[in-house]
Amino acid sequence: MSLTSDPPVTRAVEKEPVAGPELVVVPVRHPWRWVAVAVTAVLLVQFVHGLVTNPGWEWDVFAAFFTTETVLRAVWVTLQLTFHGTALGFAIGIVLAFMRLSASPFLRSVAFGYIWAFRSIPLIVQLLFWFNLAYLYKELSIGIPFGPSFLSFDTTGLVGEMSAAVLGLALHQAAYAAEIVRGGVLAVDEGQVQAAASLGIPRLRQVRRIVLPQAMRSILPNAANEIISLFKGTSIVSVMAIGELFYQVQVVYGRNGRVVPLLMVATAWYVLLTTALSVVQHYVERHYAKGSVR
Repeated sequence: MSLTSDPPVTRAVEKEPVAGPELVVVPVRHPWRWVAVAVTAVLLVQFVHGLVTNPGWEWDVFAAFFTTETVLRAVWVTLQLTFHGTALGFAIGIVLAFMRLSASPFLRSVAFGYIWAFRSIPLIVQLLFWFNLAYLYKELSIGIPFGPSFLSFDTTGLVGEMSAAVLGLALHQAAYAAEIVRGGVLAVDEGQVQAAASLGIPRLRQVRRIVLPQAMRSILPNAANEIISLFKGTSIVSVMAIGELFYQVQVVYGRNGRVVPLLMVATAWYVLLTTALSVVQHYVERHYAKGSVR
């Protein structure tokens, strides 16, 4: 029988903190930042002073024409072109986006060809082609390809100025909308789609309830930029003598010679409506950002 002794018990000795020199926190100095702020403030004040005091702006003429019936009708036409072009463009663009994401090589090729063609041709050329459809095709018919036709109609009154403008804007917008939607869908983690498929959720419901709500976070900023660009780009239909905002302003200052104040009328309306679209974008983005970290 052997005797064993317990191991020695060690106790931790608390060390008193050693007082060091007191640290002095010195804020970072940004002298050039204040210089930039001062220079910017001076430039802004000078700009506003020039707007107020320079008689060339003719603010009395601006106030007289800002809410005239002619201008308000032109604003309404601009909004109509924007709404119809956006609605049709994104409807076609969503279809094209999912065609490009399809497993079918044929559908992918068709969608790619459409996007390539309409992004390559300038918008003004597309508008003029649709406007001159009756010149290119005197008659359209429905029937057997390269065979007898069952129904034919004259194209002279088929596509008017407004219809040609909406068609051109929508088809042009669809090419860009397709890439925006496709990019948003690809940003969604593939694992979520696979998990939904393993649970037996139908494909259409996967897209509607899982993919698109998350993809909208990536789609919305770019889509809003495209809508605002389309809104301002409606001025290009002035080549077709459509009474939108920019065209009507040109007509008015062509009669009275007040170019600058009439251009400011158009500018002010574009700024106001673009601001309204940006506010709507903010609230829609906030809605789809629910549950996200940022």
